[in-house]
Amino acid sequence: MDTRLTEQDLPLLQTCAQTLRFLSADMVQRANSGHPGVAMGLAEVGVVLGRHVRLNPKNPHWLNRDRVVFSGGHASALVYALLHLWGFDLSLEDLKAFRQLDSKTPGHLEFKHTPGIEITTGPLGQGFANAVGFALASKIAQNLLDTRSINHRVYCLCGDGDLQEGVSYESASLAGHLGLDNLIVIYDSNAITIEGGTNLAFSEDVRARFKAQNWEVLEGDGHDLLEMDRLLIRAKATTKPTLIIAKTTIGKGALGLEGSAKVHGAPLGAEVLARSKQALGLSGEFVIPAQVARALNLQKKGQALESEWQSYIHSQPDLSARIAHLQAKDFSKVQYPTFEVGKMIATRASNGAILNALSESYLGFLGGSADLAPSNNTHLKAQADCLPPHFGHNLHFGIREHAMGAINNALANYGLFVPFCATFLVFSDYLAPALRLSALMGNQVFYIFTHDSIGVGEDGPTHQPIEHLSHLRALPNFYVFRPMDAHENVRCWQVALSLNKPCAFVLSRQNLQVRANMPLESVQRGGYVVCAHSNPSITLVGSGSEVSPCLEAAQILANQGVGVQVVSVPCFDLLLEQDKTYLESLFKGKVLVVEAGRGLEWGHFAHSVLGMESFGKSAPGDVLFNHFGFSAHNIAKRALALLEEPC
Repeated sequence: MDTRLTEQDLPLLQTCAQTLRFLSADMVQRANSGHPGVAMGLAEVGVVLGRHVRLNPKNPHWLNRDRVVFSGGHASALVYALLHLWGFDLSLEDLKAFRQLDSKTPGHLEFKHTPGIEITTGPLGQGFANAVGFALASKIAQNLLDTRSINHRVYCLCGDGDLQEGVSYESASLAGHLGLDNLIVIYDSNAITIEGGTNLAFSEDVRARFKAQNWEVLEGDGHDLLEMDRLLIRAKATTKPTLIIAKTTIGKGALGLEGSAKVHGAPLGAEVLARSKQALGLSGEFVIPAQVARALNLQKKGQALESEWQSYIHSQPDLSARIAHLQAKDFSKVQYPTFEVGKMIATRASNGAILNALSESYLGFLGGSADLAPSNNTHLKAQADCLPPHFGHNLHFGIREHAMGAINNALANYGLFVPFCATFLVFSDYLAPALRLSALMGNQVFYIFTHDSIGVGEDGPTHQPIEHLSHLRALPNFYVFRPMDAHENVRCWQVALSLNKPCAFVLSRQNLQVRANMPLESVQRGGYVVCAHSNPSITLVGSGSEVSPCLEAAQILANQGVGVQVVSVPCFDLLLEQDKTYLESLFKGKVLVVEAGRGLEWGHFAHSVLGMESFGKSAPGDVLFNHFGFSAHNIAKRALALLEEPC
């Protein structure tokens, strides 16, 4: 049971808040860069939050810890100050190096970089959706384990900017629908954005909005320590996700700048900072009174909480074994499906069989589509739906692609799961911010994108992706697989699982001929020869559905006495990592790349690219491939023309 704060606690906790407030301001001032206003305005909230969170700073990865997500990355100074005071491995010298090269305290929060940071945030709204993902992960974990081993909560601090971004609306809607009562969001309602007051562009009734989405909504003064404590206690007793609207003053304590947009994104200035401290009887920089350090440190409490939890886990051998299985993320015993050579199978269909095989092997493999499971082939046949009270492995995101991507980042970071999510390739744009953060974090998320080219057909140019493949390949630390057939699809999954990185699978709607299986090592290199010639004068290169017409074109050219080599490139990103000798073995003679997309990135290897120079059209897919020049005869014609060009 929570112990309520009393009037007797106030003097010490007010000192704690002032310390936290000006520690944050000192960090921004020392860096001459950053956002002091939000950090200063949330000081009381931060102090009270520390009394409620269940964390072990000595082991930031304890499974049953509360997840604390700071959605507004511009509050990073406050976050680092809190982590230091809570007892995480973040020194005072680290705080003084705020926003400096290679410091542990970068400008926005980065997962795997700073102890205690659960997920990379900063782009507004992402952290809110991440918090929903962590809360969902906890419910799924409870379903797999039990409610004593997993009983933590998820706390999120967000601001006006987060709630104006559409991703927060998408994810809040899903959280309310699923009844995620383990989620508590504290909304820093200071009514200020960069341009000025929120009344310039934002006047909705936030309380009514969240009520309509099946949330509990509480409201109070964010600077009133006793009231914030009472609200957090109430929030932990609700049966719905809870939004606490904390009314605050941005830049609290900054003389002459309180409540102003001027304090949002620039240091206070040495003079204002000094006068502000003097008005409160404070002096010096980076000062932490001993009583404050003792009051806010969570190490002793956290170690006791984890020790109690460990005792329970060790008393339950079956439970302990299941946790170990989930944390191992071992796919070595997967029984991959087999496919008949010569059969026509869309790679979206073969992928569906592979997903089910992965799910049968590993308890932590889970995912779903943005209302497209029948088209994406992502339904896990042996698994239940992810709905209360059971929270199975088939996730239903609804038509919420952006939230889907952000939620999957949190599922991956939770520590027990390997998630996937799916939609059409043309809608990958809706996930772009989450994809980018996934690449920054290097977490293991699989993105399934089907309907990968003009082969989509009759739906027309609005649904035919022509630039999206190039966009995905441009992401660093992100691997894009586009298999030419079912067998290559299996190999791509085997390689992708070994990378432990975010990966995308770009898959066809149309049926593709299943060819003979290829060695795993070939796909591990990103590209390999599928049709060799002892002395080729030209190399045809393709991925996915374009490999087949390249092979047909090679036969046409061979009949005319032209030496041709055909290369399949299931993963362009892996190909870029190969050494010069291997690349020279692939790209012999003139190089013609054939891709039903923009293909701008192929200039790295190609003499010429046969790609899309416009959007598609509405017609059957095979008609469009002929219309836009991806027939075997036109590929052969382009190859002959390339051979006639001077080197």
